[in-house]
Amino acid sequence: SSPAPSAPPQPPPLPPPPPTTTTGIPVSITNQNNPPSIPPATRNLRPHSPVPWSTGLCDCCDDVSSCCLTCWCPCVTFGRIAEIVDRGSTSCGVSGALYMLIMCVSGCSCLYSCFYRSKLRGQYFLKESPCTDCCVHCCCEECALCQEYRELKNHGFDMSIGWHGNMERRKRGVAV
Repeated sequence: SSPAPSAPPQPPPLPPPPPTTTTGIPVSITNQNNPPSIPPATRNLRPHSPVPWSTGLCDCCDDVSSCCLTCWCPCVTFGRIAEIVDRGSTSCGVSGALYMLIMCVSGCSCLYSCFYRSKLRGQYFLKESPCTDCCVHCCCEECALCQEYRELKNHGFDMSIGWHGNMERRKRGVAV
């Protein structure tokens, strides 16, 4: 008899939840040598209340390079965020192109990007602040994208190498 077809490759297992303080609030990992902190997959590990963002909505100058990238090429910033938030199931290029297409056709790319803010908040148990996700994106799209980009960087992601690059970096870090 012939061998059974092999199953498609599965994503790597999720690591343990990010370190927390005694109050249960996740500790932000800012050292780029640390592997990215991937949000826990199980709901019973959630803190009792949402935690604040690691940076404020208007703290764009905290990371001037991502601020400039977002001002001149928001589709690239959005694509990088979407790839990480989607855990590599969509590429930066596809997400960025779709963002730009929606922007050119409707002028309302914020209606697409606000869903990724909601997804990011859900993954890291972040407060919905200063107002609803769609309101933040519709009123201040660039600030919202910059804040999301900084949040993922503060969780240890190197945004320029995408999800798969970060997972490969994490594997090498564990192997060392």
